[in-house]
Amino acid sequence: MHMTSRLRIGLAAAAAVAAVGGIAVATTPAEAAGALTATLSYDSDWGSGYQAKYTITNGTAATVSSWKVEFDLPSGSTLGSYWDALMAQAGTHVTANNRTYNGTLAPGGTASFGFLVSGSGKPGNCKLNGASCAGVTDTTAPSAPASLRVTATTSSSVSLAWNASTDNVGVTGYDIYRGGALAGSVAGTSGTVSGLAASTAYTFTVKARDAAGNASGASNQVSATTAAGGGGDGGGGTTLATAPYVDMGAWPTPTLTDMATSGNLKNFTLAFVNSAGCKASWFNAYDPRAAWSKDQIDAVRARGGDVKISFGGASGIELAQACSTPAQVAAEYQAVVDAYNLKYIDLDIEGAAVADPTTIARRSQALALLQAARPNVKISLTLPVLPEGLTSDGVNVVRSARDAGVNLDLVNVMAMDYQRSTGDYGNFAVQAAQSTFTQLKGLYPAKTDAQIWRMLGVTPMLGKNDDGGTYDQNDARQLVAFAQQNHLGMLSFWEETRDRNACTGALYMCTNIAQSPYEFSKIFAAYTG
Repeated sequence: MHMTSRLRIGLAAAAAVAAVGGIAVATTPAEAAGALTATLSYDSDWGSGYQAKYTITNGTAATVSSWKVEFDLPSGSTLGSYWDALMAQAGTHVTANNRTYNGTLAPGGTASFGFLVSGSGKPGNCKLNGASCAGVTDTTAPSAPASLRVTATTSSSVSLAWNASTDNVGVTGYDIYRGGALAGSVAGTSGTVSGLAASTAYTFTVKARDAAGNASGASNQVSATTAAGGGGDGGGGTTLATAPYVDMGAWPTPTLTDMATSGNLKNFTLAFVNSAGCKASWFNAYDPRAAWSKDQIDAVRARGGDVKISFGGASGIELAQACSTPAQVAAEYQAVVDAYNLKYIDLDIEGAAVADPTTIARRSQALALLQAARPNVKISLTLPVLPEGLTSDGVNVVRSARDAGVNLDLVNVMAMDYQRSTGDYGNFAVQAAQSTFTQLKGLYPAKTDAQIWRMLGVTPMLGKNDDGGTYDQNDARQLVAFAQQNHLGMLSFWEETRDRNACTGALYMCTNIAQSPYEFSKIFAAYTG
């Protein structure tokens, strides 16, 4: 079971490659006056590969709200590491979408993204927002959406509809603004903004946009007040019915809202917080007390989702191993909870940590102290599993938490790496869930079957596992159907950037099976509890 955090590998690779050459050769026409352009240059070229960069320049008089560059690579050339864009290769075709932080370009503004290619073939057939990279001359904005209206409200959401806008080329989407801040984007003429507070008044407007990135003026403004009583929890006690793991130590740092949009997702499990001495640390690089990446978490919440932060993993030293007393461990957990206003935390306990009675007891006592101080925080334990259920060490971890008085929200099993020479990994995941259900029934005899199922989470590893086994798209559909039948507490998977990359290569960044980007995300997103 190897749910590890990979540190900044792409940056180091890019720096090493940049030292090889020093070439900077423009290969597309210069910026066209009054146009949106994408210009390719090469930073270095070593024969069997190269490092390149596209620079997007907004030469128009209108602000561009998003961009997408597409190009083809000849057969035998493969996209490698990249930065400042979300990139994917399907066959010979490569797409690069802006990140949340560099998608908006004011008139005269620029943005750039870089990438490595293995192979000597150079990009061709470049398109920017569907038109030639040499210049998009469409500067006509769509008309403003008319007759914006409220169609429904709940305690946590407002639904809106409006009349379609017109455009000289065609409207590609609509952006919904709540109080002036972007709350979501849709393709049609209706949408729902969720994740709102109960009994609260909000104002909304909508803008249309076209393929060139031209945005319309704002629609009429409408106001709505959410109902009393607060939002529902998706049934059974958790809003995070589907919450894939995101390796926050990947480079470039994953952009959660891009992943949410592309994968139809709302929630994520962020991995991993460990220790620097007896202090909480994001993979020994960032201090959680400084709320690193909280802007991303806030953006996920603004979309109606949420996150849990996971402590532990297969690499690094978990806080219960680094600190000497339960009070010290609890203080570090609480510091992370408070820095990010967390409702959920996860303890990923594997490797030596799952078999160490001293640190297991220390962790359980610390979690009880945390829950006493922050009673609304829900706690999950993520543990190794076999088709026959939790290992005896894993059962001991759950029993220790129970006996320490911890109110566990979930026991999440890592349905992966079974070390079996034969067998179907889809069937193994379902069998592991059924076996763990039986074990939890023995540990919590007072709970009903429905309560036990709601206490169970399942997390497979996408594509090729570390042990060579394969978990494919049909296996994912099988697990979603099983979860829908039994109303499991959570489905997750390891790991979101691997699903995004949809590539063949190093196991920490690729699934190594045939798939489209975010294919697994979209399958798992169908599970809502």
